[in-house]
Parts: sequence; structure tokens; C-alpha cells
Amino acid sequence: MFLKKVDGPRAVKLPGGQMMTRADLPDPMTKRWVASRKAAVVRAVIGGLISEEEAMATYRLTAEELESWSKAVNLHGEAALKTTRLQKYRQL
Repeated sequence: MFLKKVDGPRAVKLPGGQMMTRADLPDPMTKRWVASRKAAVVRAVIGGLISEEEAMATYRLTAEELESWSKAVNLHGEAALKTTRLQKYRQL
């Protein structure tokens, strides 16, 4: 088995105690962003697994998108990333 050389850590321990590796990140070619994939990217950035710049480049995100995902998770949790819940959380 060969490990690809990457800059930065291969795995990090998240605040909740669970481990997250680069294998837990969504595929870079993701077109359909469900709440769990968005949350995985946000957790990876917060945990220091990848930088914001790397996340934006890898997943073709804008700074505003990534910031809105992070803000939603911080304020309301992963459920706020679901598109059906967006209206409810925007009104608060």
C-alpha cells in the first residue's frame, strides 16, 4: 500500500473526540452537496485537517459558501445545512 504525500496532517482529533482523516472527506468531484458532506468539509476546516483555501480550491467553493456553512453549523448544528431547513434558520 502506498500513501500519497500530502501537506498537513493525515488525521486530526475533532473536539467531540472522534478522529477524522482525509479519507472521510467528500470526493473532490462532488456535485450534489447534502448536509453530511457540507458538515464534513466544515469539520475538516475547523479541526485543521485542511485549510479554508484548500477546501475552496478542492471543492470549488466560494468564500461566502464556506463561511455560510460554518456559520450555520456553529449556530444551529448540522441540521441547519439541510436545504429544507434553510428557511427556518434564516428567519432567526
